[in-house]
Amino acid sequence: MLRIRQFFLICSGAHLPMLRRAPAEMNKYAGIGATIFFTGLLAALSGGYALWTVFQEPWAAVLFAIVWGLMIFNLDRYIVSSMRKRDRFGQELWIALPRVVLAVLIAIVISKPLELRVFDKEIRAELVIMEQQKFRAQEEKVGERYAARSQEIKSRLQILQEEIRLQAARRDTLMLLAQQEADGTGGSRIRNLGPIYKAKKADADSAGVALEALQQRYALLNRELAQVDSSVTSGINQLERGSLDGFASRLDALGTLTRNSTPIRWANWFIMLLFIAIETAPVFVKLISPRGPYDDLLEQHEYSFTMFRKERKAMLGMDTEERIAKRKAESEQSVKQTAFT
Repeated sequence: MLRIRQFFLICSGAHLPMLRRAPAEMNKYAGIGATIFFTGLLAALSGGYALWTVFQEPWAAVLFAIVWGLMIFNLDRYIVSSMRKRDRFGQELWIALPRVVLAVLIAIVISKPLELRVFDKEIRAELVIMEQQKFRAQEEKVGERYAARSQEIKSRLQILQEEIRLQAARRDTLMLLAQQEADGTGGSRIRNLGPIYKAKKADADSAGVALEALQQRYALLNRELAQVDSSVTSGINQLERGSLDGFASRLDALGTLTRNSTPIRWANWFIMLLFIAIETAPVFVKLISPRGPYDDLLEQHEYSFTMFRKERKAMLGMDTEERIAKRKAESEQSVKQTAFT
């Protein structure tokens, strides 16, 4: 137990020889060190999971987790150890504000990968929907590429269909008139295949030829429309239906879930606030805790060092002035001797 407390005291960034002179403060700084240690541990797990999600490389994820965890641990340790207790809380809060902001940013960075892990099932379901939407959008783009030509062909087919209907009706009418002329039921009422019949038969045949020409044009346009549809189908078949499973896609899916689902939004916020509370806890513990013997010893030590530095600087200044005065006197003496000679 003592070794564990010693380890957490090291994690707190406190000066151990000085802290031993204030044993009542050890539990407080052991708690601060434990918070810093577990924050670094959570950062390591978060960073390792984030890298594993992107690259699927276990060894790279483990290495990055160690480096990331140590970096966050060292940064938190520096933030807490660099804070000093003063007599006024407002002044302490103002000085600690940049550290609090930095701690909040670190908490947000740490919490995101773990949020992805917590909502993993919901995110996977949302990724399937996103994949379908993406593929549907790609299909629409392929269709839009040929939409103008397809619409033009369909419009021409409608016009030709109406022309074919009218031409077929005209041909049928002319053929009926020629038939009636031939059997004497219409026209001249004379049953024969004379010049009148031949003229009407020629008109009917001409209408039939025109109808065949229209039908051929209609068949050509139909084949062209089939080719356009085949090109659309071929373009869709060539699309790569890749899965969305990257880190950015998961963040996008989580953002969509938080926008569309109130429970997930609140859960997401509470997880982030929990990490912010954990990350800022050492800073606020230092702020709200009363000034203790360790703080007095630390201030006394820093004050002694400051005074020693000032005295040393003053002594160096005095030595410099003495050397300058001595050299000036020697120079004047040398000038007098030269003048006397």
